[in-house]
Amino acid sequence: MVRYLITRIGQAILVVLIVTLLVFAMNHLLPGNPARSLLGPRASPLDLARFEKANGYNESIPVQYWDYMIRLLHGNLGFSYKHNLSVATLISQDLPKTVLLVALAFAFGLALAIPIGLYQAIRVTGRFDKFFTGLTFLLYAMPSFWLALLLIYGLAIQLHIFPFEAPQGGSVGSILAHPLGLVLPVVTLGLGIMAGFVRYVRSSALDSLVQDYVIACRAKGMTERRLIGRHVLRNSIVPVVTLLGASIPYALSGTIIIEAVFNFPGMGLLFWNAAQTRDFAVLIGCTLVVATGAVIGSLVVDLLYMVLDPRVRTG
Repeated sequence: MVRYLITRIGQAILVVLIVTLLVFAMNHLLPGNPARSLLGPRASPLDLARFEKANGYNESIPVQYWDYMIRLLHGNLGFSYKHNLSVATLISQDLPKTVLLVALAFAFGLALAIPIGLYQAIRVTGRFDKFFTGLTFLLYAMPSFWLALLLIYGLAIQLHIFPFEAPQGGSVGSILAHPLGLVLPVVTLGLGIMAGFVRYVRSSALDSLVQDYVIACRAKGMTERRLIGRHVLRNSIVPVVTLLGASIPYALSGTIIIEAVFNFPGMGLLFWNAAQTRDFAVLIGCTLVVATGAVIGSLVVDLLYMVLDPRVRTG
């Protein structure tokens, strides 16, 4: 088990280093000149040269990467001249709100996916199974912005049940103070998560239902509810935990569109606005934070998988 932990942590560190290299390269491959973008088209060549010297753009690529890594180790993600704030400050303000949105969406999506997937496996090839198989494929294929617009039109504009805009505020507490505004963004992201997970729950439950221990439990007279809750459910959740690691990047990337549609004041909206204003420092900082968070999330999920599956601890 210790060897497994060391190997996975080492792999995570290596992936983070590769991510920093890719993000650094992306900063130099993005179209447009950062100096020209910030100083404007009327900036003189002398002003451009001074800006590049002040920010180290006139140094060689290896020297720039070394300086970039030193700044990252000190928590310096750059400076946004558009906001006149450091990127770390901007992300620290908006990241908790995005984490709240993603956490609520995962809770909503899994709360639907697990019971639906289990019931589909129990009633395989029935009407319930066929209906939700078609529905989940439809939700999985539907773009998130289109689903968001449908929900806004139906539940906000036509029925006036929920507001069409997310709560506005600078903190998680101010967002939670208006729970009705969270419903549509959470449901939009959560339905996409549910559509991705329910198929795996169904498939895993079908595999569990034909195992010898299930047949033996039924032969001993164990009730169906106890069998599902005590044995099938636990074994069906193990693949779901593994899928969580792969779903974190999808959920974080999906928040960009959802936050833009609902005007949710999170890191996705920050990234969206930075892309429109060509704020390279914010774009690079957000990309690095999301990629690093995905790697850390995948590592945590692997550790949870090790706890749930004894074969990993002994293997």
